[in-house]
Amino acid sequence: MTKNLATDLAKILTEYSSPVQPGDYVTIAAQHDTAAPLVEALVEAVLKRGGYPNVQSAALISADYSPYFELFMREANDAQLDHLDSTIMHWVNHSDALFFIKAPTNTKAVSTIDPARISRFRRAIQPFGEAYLDRYDQGELRWTVVGWPTQALAQSAEMGLRAYEAFVYRACGLDQPDPVAYWTAFREQQERLVAWLADKKHAEVRGPGIDLSFDFDGRLWVSCHGELNFPDGEIFTSPVEDSVSGTVAFNFPSVYQGFEVDGVKLRFEDGVAVEASASKGEAFLLSQLDTDAGGRRLGEFAIGTNMGVQQLTRSILFDEKIGGSIHMALGRSYAEAKGLNQSAIHWDMVHNMKDGGEIVIDGELFYRGGEFMV
Repeated sequence: MTKNLATDLAKILTEYSSPVQPGDYVTIAAQHDTAAPLVEALVEAVLKRGGYPNVQSAALISADYSPYFELFMREANDAQLDHLDSTIMHWVNHSDALFFIKAPTNTKAVSTIDPARISRFRRAIQPFGEAYLDRYDQGELRWTVVGWPTQALAQSAEMGLRAYEAFVYRACGLDQPDPVAYWTAFREQQERLVAWLADKKHAEVRGPGIDLSFDFDGRLWVSCHGELNFPDGEIFTSPVEDSVSGTVAFNFPSVYQGFEVDGVKLRFEDGVAVEASASKGEAFLLSQLDTDAGGRRLGEFAIGTNMGVQQLTRSILFDEKIGGSIHMALGRSYAEAKGLNQSAIHWDMVHNMKDGGEIVIDGELFYRGGEFMV
């Protein structure tokens, strides 16, 4: 399964997600000891398509990409925490395509680190995130975040490694007779939903644990169909920043920067989360919301659409795609949805909607219990 998964993933990543063209400079950022099969398959696929692979094995971007992140966060002094690595800025500014492989060996590696240090580090590397989003918005950079099965991720998902590999294979649509055709049809279906939403203005989200409303007049709904994330499966928008009102008690736990937070409850007034609590990890939650002025506003509202993902894994790359769920991100919004909120954080939190949750758009029932009604 490991070899087939790596080969099949590399094929669809370089042909569909971020198609590699002759002469492209392609950066592959991963942990070699865990993701080596996929790194090797990607290098081979890039070479076959005439590109120039650049492998980065331990970029200190976050705990997801570096086995040395815990060491750095424990030992770095303030000047080192504030330092922006020129190496990552070089390849984000010069790459034509970026593949980020999420393959952690320990999902709790930084769970005992002072949250203030993590916030400080996130602020320091904010130019990296801004650069790759800006270049993407300008059509100069293609990037894809891809999940690779590891023992740590399998354990977090409460599965054996072989079962987790099979889960990833299905989630990526690689079990389909023609995965590229599958994702092409997936894209077309979501683009029809996005088209229906194009001239709408207001959303009401209600159901067990949620009673929330927001405006999206002047914003775009975007289809995510396997280009920026793989696997994928969501449609999202950026709420008008001061329009979010109401409450949500998230019924799935959330993992951010290696910290697990559960029982998150938020109350919004005029777009700001004026109340926030959690049954687990509350101190970390509050520290991240107070990272900067944009940390308490919603940068994203999304609906998960990947029916090949039906169980919680504690990996947001998969969990936010759960078919029958929604998720909301506190912090930075995406320019492609015409969002304006700026922040060093972008924290996705997932809520199950299969138990009667509804989304009403401009007074018309759009979504109920995990299914689209239009």
